[in-house]
Amino acid sequence: MKYLAALPAFIYPLVSLSAIVGIWFAAVRLFVIPDYLLPPPWQVFDLLVNGFVDGALWPHIGATLVETLGGYVVGSALGIGLGVLLAESKMFERFLLPLLTGLQAVPKVALGPIILVWCGYGVASKIVLVVLVCFFPLFINTINGLRRADEDLLDACRAFSASRAFLFLHVKLPSAASEIFGGLQIGISLALIGAVVGEFLSSQRGLGYLVSSASVNMSGATMVEGVLLLAVIGMCGAQMVRTLHRHVVFWESRETRTESRRRRGKMMVWEG
Repeated sequence: MKYLAALPAFIYPLVSLSAIVGIWFAAVRLFVIPDYLLPPPWQVFDLLVNGFVDGALWPHIGATLVETLGGYVVGSALGIGLGVLLAESKMFERFLLPLLTGLQAVPKVALGPIILVWCGYGVASKIVLVVLVCFFPLFINTINGLRRADEDLLDACRAFSASRAFLFLHVKLPSAASEIFGGLQIGISLALIGAVVGEFLSSQRGLGYLVSSASVNMSGATMVEGVLLLAVIGMCGAQMVRTLHRHVVFWESRETRTESRRRRGKMMVWEG
């Protein structure tokens, strides 16, 4: 176990990936699965390499990234902004919260045809769909995080005549940072789902369109290729948000390290 703990962090997912590919290879060989149901790994790998070399995949990847990132940024900004507004104002909460709750209950796929009619069949409709999907995790997490601020600390700051802006910037916002980044973590996955759903409904480019068109032709390798690329994009996006979380909410990592040191110290005392 000591030797395993000393390995670099990226080794562990590589081992899991190798095991999955090995099981995939063995299943195709042993059960003689047809290519249209489950293509062999080497066929998907060849298709990926050829798609990158001849440039056929780049337009699809670019379209999906533009839709995902554009909607993610706008939806996250709206979610955080409205979350702050409702958390800080009871009046806005009375007016807007019931309407936003009702909108949240509507399946976003049901809104897809309406969005297509309003925004057209281009990139704009996919971005709007991604905005709707990303908005609510940030909105809810922002409200919850701001309202969980330490009341004793707020009262202490008010006792020294701290302004409302000071309380928000120095007490409420730092306490809500983890909740907000939790919403960002959820939102990046939902953004990719929203972009793919939009491409399923109507598109001529994108990884969702690639998978959808391949299903019509029963091209199993192309479908698996598109799904793998979506998985890689999702993992990269989630890792970027986690890295940003560690650097922005730096005090959490310090608390974690301090707690770990305390536990190790207790263990050493117990063993001694």
